[in-house]
Amino acid sequence: MSTLGAGWLAILLGVSACSGVEAEPAAPQQIRLASEVWDDYTQADGSGLGWDILRQVFEPAGVELLIQSVPYTRSIGLVQRGDADAWVGSYRNEVDRGVLYPRWHYDTDRISALGLAEQAAPRLDTLGDYRLVWMRGYEYQRYLPNLRHYREIQRRSGTLTMLDYAHADFYIDARSEVDEVLAGAADPTRYRVTELTRLPVYLGFADNPRGRALARLYDRRMRLLVERGSLRPLFARWRQPYPFD
Repeated sequence: MSTLGAGWLAILLGVSACSGVEAEPAAPQQIRLASEVWDDYTQADGSGLGWDILRQVFEPAGVELLIQSVPYTRSIGLVQRGDADAWVGSYRNEVDRGVLYPRWHYDTDRISALGLAEQAAPRLDTLGDYRLVWMRGYEYQRYLPNLRHYREIQRRSGTLTMLDYAHADFYIDARSEVDEVLAGAADPTRYRVTELTRLPVYLGFADNPRGRALARLYDRRMRLLVERGSLRPLFARWRQPYPFD
């Protein structure tokens, strides 16, 4: 090669190196997931619909699930500190600091109100008239309209007593958790469950290089699985409504 040709080649390689886009880092081989324990969804032993969905998302791409069962608010803190890569069960933009939300949700929550059967059934446009309670950290005031009277509780175990003694008008939660509370009633016919709306459910990823790489992989895999209908059998197996119709 002539000296002139070698010089032009060096210039072209230099321009390419300066103007080229850096390659995206590969996703880690493990994802550390934190979640509250929800029956038949994110059990501490790794069983449940939620874990089955996320295994289908990550494991065919060579990423192993490492799960940690902790209260919901602690799961968020673990991600914000970088001690976990993502937490399970977030609503979009529920948390503003130190987290990254992907494009795709993986499920939906059927948000419902549990109250006494003698109480008039609530609607989205009348919720502001009632005293509401829900679990600490769930932030339903961000997603339900015109709420004025609400407070958070630490545990579900006293919910029915609060309703019985008129300390609250309605308990708000996803339908599966509402049904779990109602299952503890001596007389379930004293209560009514009213479905209010559906909210998409996301993973909340750590806003760091590791979390961003996993979020990109998650979005690619979710798009592919939804296009192919690959998740539909999982929802059928757990007798839950398919969230992508």
